[in-house]
Amino acid sequence: MASRFRLGLIINPVAGVGGAVALKGSDGVVAQALALGAVPMAGEKTRQALTPLLPFIEQLEIYTVAGAMGATLAAEMGFQYRICYCPAQTDTSALDTEAAAQALAEAGVDLLLFAGGDGTARNICTVVADKTTVLGIPAGCKIHSGVYAISPAAAGKVIAQLVAGELVTLTEAPVMDIDEMAFRQGVVKARRYGEMRIPAELRYVQNVKSGGKEVEALVLDDLAAYVVSQMDANVRYVMGSGSTVAAVMAELGLENTLLGVDVVENGELIAKDVTASQLLELVQGHDCKLVITLIGGQGHVFGRGNQQLSPAVIRAIGRDNIWLIATKSKLKELAGRPLLADTGDARLDHELQGLIPVLVGYNDYVMYRLGLEDD
Repeated sequence: MASRFRLGLIINPVAGVGGAVALKGSDGVVAQALALGAVPMAGEKTRQALTPLLPFIEQLEIYTVAGAMGATLAAEMGFQYRICYCPAQTDTSALDTEAAAQALAEAGVDLLLFAGGDGTARNICTVVADKTTVLGIPAGCKIHSGVYAISPAAAGKVIAQLVAGELVTLTEAPVMDIDEMAFRQGVVKARRYGEMRIPAELRYVQNVKSGGKEVEALVLDDLAAYVVSQMDANVRYVMGSGSTVAAVMAELGLENTLLGVDVVENGELIAKDVTASQLLELVQGHDCKLVITLIGGQGHVFGRGNQQLSPAVIRAIGRDNIWLIATKSKLKELAGRPLLADTGDARLDHELQGLIPVLVGYNDYVMYRLGLEDD
């Protein structure tokens, strides 16, 4: 007899409980949400995900958690199951999610299915990372991560393909989470916390959330978080003007000159709103990088609003040390037109031209052409 498919299962019983009662999440407000009449739905959504697997009930075994975190539902639906983790209390916590994920990964599950939101995905990513393949059942208030199926039933259909032995490509998908406390105040502050391996069945698995003003803010937070995470010690970072670079300064917690140029070293602001001559003195003889964006709709990288970046400064820093950051929507506005350099030095403009990497997300680059004004 062929070995059974080992399906890991974790349910966050209170995932999404704050959504219907306008609490914009569940972190830290479960008791309040329940008092307001919220009804937990994660269990029902997991049932919807497991239903497409009923025809394969003899071909799989569920590795799960005691009680409402999985075993109760598995038993009700008639699946073969084994308990790999028992929470100490009825009111489970994020620590239980992490401990359960660790236990299931160590048990060697073929895929870990979990029901929750971005907070649950983040908890699981903390301990699982690339140890096993995962797939999320969307049950939370906020689903920005790319590790979730587009619906509970879609999650089941993907797993059914795997159990049936169909070829399903695997890929790495980002785990995102927002600050719920800030979100309740109308501020969207998201960060990428890592990646997990998922089945890449595009009909059934969602992409990272995109589109709309809030998502633009998420993308900026993504960019800023990655830039800050890659900053090296004892390197001087010349921070150009514009709101995209301002997001990096905000991530650093530093005061920013929106329409000027600042210099940062070792996480500290060492020079603010500098002139071209001051900047040249600051960069000469030092390891430096230039963090810069483009003017939306126009495409100018140099020569529009950042004349402090003189030809002498740009040469001192070097083309290879230019860190160009922009959202994809900003690049799409150019409709294929090249980025522009109008430094006032024609020779330098020619030296700068060519394909240049543009950071458009968390460790996400595209190549784009930097040309000349007359291209």
